[in-house]
Amino acid sequence: MQHQPVSVTLVLGGVRSGKSRYAQQIAERSERVTFIATAERRDDAEMHAKIERHRAERPSSWATIEEPLHLSRTIREAGKDCDVLLIDCLTLFAANLLEACGEDSEQVQAHIADLCHALSTASCTVVLVSNEVGSGVVPAYELGRRFRDLVGEINQRVAATADTVLFMIAGLPLALKGTVPAKVQS
Repeated sequence: MQHQPVSVTLVLGGVRSGKSRYAQQIAERSERVTFIATAERRDDAEMHAKIERHRAERPSSWATIEEPLHLSRTIREAGKDCDVLLIDCLTLFAANLLEACGEDSEQVQAHIADLCHALSTASCTVVLVSNEVGSGVVPAYELGRRFRDLVGEINQRVAATADTVLFMIAGLPLALKGTVPAKVQS
């Protein structure tokens, strides 16, 4: 394992584009990895199966923190004890923000600002995963449009903070900012 300089990488893509797998490959270059899951366990069999599949694909030596809302605090605290934090995903973080904050846009904006500040001052490398939602159809319902807009805003603000932004298409990375990391695994 080689030591990597501290950086922030955002891995974007559509559903099943390979973004989580690729972000994991980036993280696997380091020994001490902490995975931050933003998904909350609910009575949703499909989501439970997805969580279990992702868990089985991760190295068992990785620490896992389930944190649906307070990413900035988790980055500051967990970042002290690892080389890489892998956050999967900002899309669910956005849904969690909408659920927790409702119509309170000041509170939502404070969470986003805190996240970006924590990323810009992180003590370890951070790799984040998020869905690109701007290429789809306009949602038919107001809450869907608010969600899409919030994910888009979070992605833009994190991308502005990040050193590297990658867009995954059919499992292949395209560098939007910075460069595609040297391939370590097949």
